[in-house]
Amino acid sequence: MNSPPGDKSLLSAQLYSLGEIVRNLTSHAQNDLEAILSILRELESLHQQIRLESFEPILPQTRHALYPLLRDLEEKGGWPYIERMKLQTLLKLLDLDAEPISPSNLSTQTAMSITINPIKFGTDGWRGVIAADFTFERVAYLAPLAAVILEQEYGQTAERRIIVGYDRRFLAQEFAQVAAEAIAEVGYEVWLSDNYAPTPAFSWAAKAANALGAIVLTASHNPAKYLGFKVKGAFGGSVSPEVTQKIEARLAEPPIDKKDGGSLKTFDPWLSYSQELKSKVNLELIQNAVKSGQLKIFSNPMYGSASGWLERLLDVPVTEINGQRDPLFGGAPPEPLPRYLTAFLEEIKTCQAPEKLRVGLVFDGDADRLAAVDGQGCFLSSQNLIPILIEHLASRRGLTGEIIKTVSGSDLFVHLAELYKLPLFETAIGYKYIAERMLSSKVLIGGEESGGIGYGTHIPERDALLSALYVLEAVVKSGQDLSVLHRQLQEQTGFFSDYDRLDLPLANMSVRNLLVERLKNNPPEVIAGQKVINCLTVDGYKFRLADGRWLLIRFSGTEPVLRLYCEAGNLSQVRETLEWARDWANSITK
Repeated sequence: MNSPPGDKSLLSAQLYSLGEIVRNLTSHAQNDLEAILSILRELESLHQQIRLESFEPILPQTRHALYPLLRDLEEKGGWPYIERMKLQTLLKLLDLDAEPISPSNLSTQTAMSITINPIKFGTDGWRGVIAADFTFERVAYLAPLAAVILEQEYGQTAERRIIVGYDRRFLAQEFAQVAAEAIAEVGYEVWLSDNYAPTPAFSWAAKAANALGAIVLTASHNPAKYLGFKVKGAFGGSVSPEVTQKIEARLAEPPIDKKDGGSLKTFDPWLSYSQELKSKVNLELIQNAVKSGQLKIFSNPMYGSASGWLERLLDVPVTEINGQRDPLFGGAPPEPLPRYLTAFLEEIKTCQAPEKLRVGLVFDGDADRLAAVDGQGCFLSSQNLIPILIEHLASRRGLTGEIIKTVSGSDLFVHLAELYKLPLFETAIGYKYIAERMLSSKVLIGGEESGGIGYGTHIPERDALLSALYVLEAVVKSGQDLSVLHRQLQEQTGFFSDYDRLDLPLANMSVRNLLVERLKNNPPEVIAGQKVINCLTVDGYKFRLADGRWLLIRFSGTEPVLRLYCEAGNLSQVRETLEWARDWANSITK
């Protein structure tokens, strides 16, 4: 319960008096080391007592009730923390062989935590729960190691320069500052972003600035309690698994020594990145469609890094919702899925605007994944958008190249590759695999079902803003609604399907191991009444069934979640298959 204003003023006065008493005690004990140490111990004991007995018992029990407290902490100075002096500081004062204190040094406690709870890179970077796994000490230790590995990989052609960026998550900017300082202290030139920005903007900056690579503090689409550490190469895309394995291996070695020659400056990622995007599309065509009343654009950045960027790029009005900063993302993960977009879908569906064409664009937390909404308020995932973009790039723009899909991509991609006589290549899930292929082949488009789409004419990186511009260009040039464009492609290829995905949270790793063991040693032979024809194990277990539908069972690379994917001839078959898979998983883990 909030205190009346008068009570707050009285509390402030009493706290000031209490502070004066402590300051006076300290002043009187100025040269008495033992007395000052006693004062510090008493303050620490009081801090712990108040926290345990008075503060923690009245903490809010719901996420929404907790939000005002988190906002207050962020706006008014963070958690009241009493720091203990490190032993190495005392040793340094005695001129003993203590390590210099810097963000790149690692305390014994943090070294043990990395051994006991190791940093592991998933499908795109390392992610962890803030304050539990993801801490300032760990980031300060990891960042210089990543810089060293990036120099080993790309130092022959790039400058000793590292880009550091961040998204809008809780403390992301502060973590980025720690990372930047730690990298600078071991001798690198560091460019730290002066504001949040889409992750692809930092990937582009790495290439445009001839840097060794970029470090981006973001957890992308994961829930609010997570933060992450993405590593981008000098070429402007996610580094390969081999590179992240080298970073992980380096964690077992001693910390990097401080070196002279490093520097840190801030930069604005907007100018160079926006010029690159504008050069890829007919911006004037889209602008004229909006100005003439032909097109209305809706944008939902899901409180993330795309906020404000689409309107800034187009320089025409865009109706944006959820553009304000909210570290809790409105109580849901910033992932462009229908269950998190109910209000947005309804707004477009009920909009009475006179424009013939209406397009909704949805961005994930760091703006590297995209989904869309048609003029009737119907959701389109990248399973729908990638075919539209293939047709647009190949037919209207006359571009050629390989189509790259992941194992969870729609079979419609395969049929369109045949229709346009384009080569097709399939990878495991994770854009880093697509990026690796893009570096060695001429590519038209590469995409994954989760919304990450990239282009051979751009950097080998998924880029939601560029995808959004291409989607708008396709709609304006064709004069057709998005769903109409998708249906026309189904008719052209004779392939009709529906798709959905179901995510099941797992209690712990033992549950995951149990499921893996069953899939490996005793996989199902019949699924939802259909005989299994074959099973692909490139990434997870993809079962092809007798009637043509497929079911993919795999585990998330960034969080404890079992993911179930299905494409079938109609939505009823999709739901039937996913329900079967859910019941199968639950029967094993009970």
